[in-house]
Amino acid sequence: MSVRVRYAPSPTGDPHVGNIRSALFNWLYARHEGGTFIVRIEDTDQTRYVPGSVEAILEALAWLGLDWDEGPGSETRYGPYVQSERLALYREHADRLLADGRAYLCYCSTERLDALKRARQAKREPGGYDRRCRDPQEAEKARAENPSPVARFKTPLEGTLAVHDAVRGEVAFDLSLLDDFVLLKSDGFPTYHLANVVDDHLMEISHVMRAEEWLPSAPRHRLLYKAFGYEMPQLVHLPLIQGPDRAKLSKRHGAASVLEFRDEGYLPEALLNFLALLGWSLDETSELFTKEELARHFTPERIVASAAVFNREKLDWFNGVYIRKMGDAELADALAPWLEDAERGLPSAVPRPIDRAYLAAIVPLERERLRKLADAPQMLSFFFEERPAYDPALLVPKGMDAPGARAALEAALAAAEETDDWSAPALETAYRALAERLGLRTGQLFGAVRVAVTGRAAAPPLFDTMAVLGKERCAERLRRAVEAV
Repeated sequence: MSVRVRYAPSPTGDPHVGNIRSALFNWLYARHEGGTFIVRIEDTDQTRYVPGSVEAILEALAWLGLDWDEGPGSETRYGPYVQSERLALYREHADRLLADGRAYLCYCSTERLDALKRARQAKREPGGYDRRCRDPQEAEKARAENPSPVARFKTPLEGTLAVHDAVRGEVAFDLSLLDDFVLLKSDGFPTYHLANVVDDHLMEISHVMRAEEWLPSAPRHRLLYKAFGYEMPQLVHLPLIQGPDRAKLSKRHGAASVLEFRDEGYLPEALLNFLALLGWSLDETSELFTKEELARHFTPERIVASAAVFNREKLDWFNGVYIRKMGDAELADALAPWLEDAERGLPSAVPRPIDRAYLAAIVPLERERLRKLADAPQMLSFFFEERPAYDPALLVPKGMDAPGARAALEAALAAAEETDDWSAPALETAYRALAERLGLRTGQLFGAVRVAVTGRAAAPPLFDTMAVLGKERCAERLRRAVEAV
């Protein structure tokens, strides 16, 4: 059997973590099996449509490298791939069920349905339609209430229906608890239930891989497949994603639009690796995978049923690992746009574009501390600013007074001006000897020099930093530090 899987988002906002996790799992399985990955836009709920959502969805997929074989704009016999362009197909299928007596028109008004829902909630009874219009005589009476009826499916009134899921095995459902669900709304648009069954069949989808929240819909879909005489695809329901407190994932847990992760400086490789492990694993120890390695190993059998935990700290760890894998020039190219950004990059006084060779010399000093590309402007600013801003009090190390600190900085300036070898080892040798001559602990002298040349009490290794900054820049900063004490 040829594997054909689909990612079918609704354009109701930017794609979020759970949504894209589903896309990733479908993509990985398609690539593992040499199958087809399809993108289908499910925009039948026009009341929730958000302009720009489709573009955001496709942009997120492209950023993550999840290329699709069929989708919006594709000219194949399976298209179109936007549901609002397929309304005639849904009407045709609804009419088939109406003609076969497997569905009926419901004329109940919105007011009646709302009142019915409130009454059942007040009695703490299960919600659902009371099947009034399933009786032809009652339907005729209700016709005057609503000239634009909906089409409802005639759900069996009793019995048990078992549905097989690749992750959870056989799942049984009590049909008496299901209502007569709507197939076609009064505006001519289908519900999710009808549209996805029709489309999955006509697009020859082999596996429906979607979030666990859709599992309760499985019996409705099974009934529709049977009513049409269609074979149901293999179901693969993915585990829930929860926050560290085991509550439903929300923004307070750090969940965000996938494009927000991009805009915060996460690498697509890191985010993909992190998302792949939210509900899937190769073994108990392996964590780092390239996209190609994930595709090579991915199978539905390795998907777990238990909820996955979204841990922002773990994502930061992954991102740091992938940053450290980058070469100096590659990382410099990745960081440069963040430094040059007019709104949140380096101060406007810093010349643009950033010197890539200079930046490539800086990144080895900061690579270990970087967790996100967006951290670069704050972390690296002192390498580029003419005058790093700092509190002059930091120039006086613990155990020293201002005159002593000034004398130490004057000596450090003289040493800088006299030094011909500006390599990190030579600088360290010279300044260690200076500390001994001055009768200072190396921590005292080095601390004052560090603040003078970087503006910070904590910075990358001092002498490597001074070597990159250069003799002229360091001497000028030491000169200003002497004046500031």
